[in-house]
Amino acid sequence: MRFIPLIVARPEVQMAIDEAIMLARIEGRVPDTVRLYAFSPSSVTIGRFQSVRHDVNLDEARKLGVPVVRRITGGGSVFHDEFGEITYSIVVGEERHPDLRNIERSYRYLAGPLVDALRELGLDAGFSGLNDIVANGKKISGSAQTRRRGIILQHGTFMYATRVEILGSVLRASKEKLRDKGVSSIWERVTTLEREGIKLNRWEAYELLRESFTNAFGIKEGKLTDYELELTGRLVEERYGNPEWNEMK
Repeated sequence: MRFIPLIVARPEVQMAIDEAIMLARIEGRVPDTVRLYAFSPSSVTIGRFQSVRHDVNLDEARKLGVPVVRRITGGGSVFHDEFGEITYSIVVGEERHPDLRNIERSYRYLAGPLVDALRELGLDAGFSGLNDIVANGKKISGSAQTRRRGIILQHGTFMYATRVEILGSVLRASKEKLRDKGVSSIWERVTTLEREGIKLNRWEAYELLRESFTNAFGIKEGKLTDYELELTGRLVEERYGNPEWNEMK
């Protein structure tokens, strides 16, 4: 697998890069790819079919300078803290491993290195439901996925020091969803490495994940191709930087 080193950028750029890699992989121009990245500024991404007004407190997001961008993957709304979260992304062909043809097993196969990293730190970590990872019983990572022509794009969070108070102010969690999780507030459901007593900075968290993905998939460092960069620019203009896309529901 190709590994793309840390890229720090705005949310519309990050989402465009992920889709560009997927399109290039579908065309056979690039190999299976893993990358780790961070958002700047802190941002919210929403699932492909979500209602932005229903799932995001837009007034609070604007007040805090938090942009909101729609993903092409499913799942719920996510707060990406510039100072406390790293996102992983994997673009891979279904033929790489038998588990990738099954939705539930594919989430566990691709996000397994995150669980390994958490356990390396001494945490009681594992999967919960379809696409969440929990540490000591609380959610510390969530993933989302889409598939096209036998190629999977999966990306998700790794919250090492996310400011949960900001997360709770910009995301709207329905009472029904919280009740389904057996909690009364988002504070009870979510945790971070810092809240579990483990303090890492961005580069320490990044190296922890890079090593874990290396051990799992044998990644080799590379870079984005000119074709992927061209696609990224086009996708920012046509999709992720376009208010009609981001606010369409």
